[in-house]
Parts: sequence; structure tokens; C-alpha cells
Amino acid sequence: MKIILSTLLIACIILISSCYYDKEDLLYGGSNSGPCTDSTGAVSYSQKVVPVFQQLCYSCHNSSFPSGGILMGTYTADKAIGQNGTLYGSINHSVGFSPMPKGMSKMTACQIATIKKWVDAGMQNN
Repeated sequence: MKIILSTLLIACIILISSCYYDKEDLLYGGSNSGPCTDSTGAVSYSQKVVPVFQQLCYSCHNSSFPSGGILMGTYTADKAIGQNGTLYGSINHSVGFSPMPKGMSKMTACQIATIKKWVDAGMQNN
């Protein structure tokens, strides 16, 4: 009886673990803040960038508690860290930058691409 139960348990574990799939971008078609940006048009700061920042950045990098001395939460502050390279280096987990968001998994490829496109296009307040 023990052998049958053990075999059944092992078979169930193998079956359940074989169904795991962790590619969020492929499963859900992009970031949590909407579909990934296409190659045309400008990225809207207010509609695409701010929702990502609200979800993953502003709780730690705000005027009450600017973690690591990095202040975010206004267009001027967000643009400043975009201009000096801190923003992209950190969210892309580039060497020499503190990987963000701290203590969480890396942003999705779509979220990173959206923010990079906004930075590369001159960080418009749109």
C-alpha cells in the first residue's frame, strides 16, 4: 500500500510541476499596465509610464521617504532620473546600478521597453 501511495504522490508532483509556466509576457501579452508599446507613436507619460511607476516605484521613492535618495512621483523628478541614466540602468538591472524594484522580480520586458522608449524619445510630459 505504501508503494502505491508513494508512486501516486510522485506521479502527481511530476504532473503538477510539469504544468508550470512563468513567462508572463507570453501568457498575458505584456505588462500589467496595458499592451506593450508598438514601434510607432510616442509613449504617453501619463497613460503608460506613470501607471508602471505607481505600481512598482512610487511607494518607496516618494517625498516622504525617498529610498536611496531617489525621489520620484512628479514629472520633474521622474524626468531627472531618466536623464541621468539611473532609471533605465536600475530597471534593466545593468551592472553598476541598484536593481529595481528592490526585493521584487524584474519588471516585465514590456514595462522596461515602454519606459526605455519614453526616455529615448526625450521624456515628454504627455
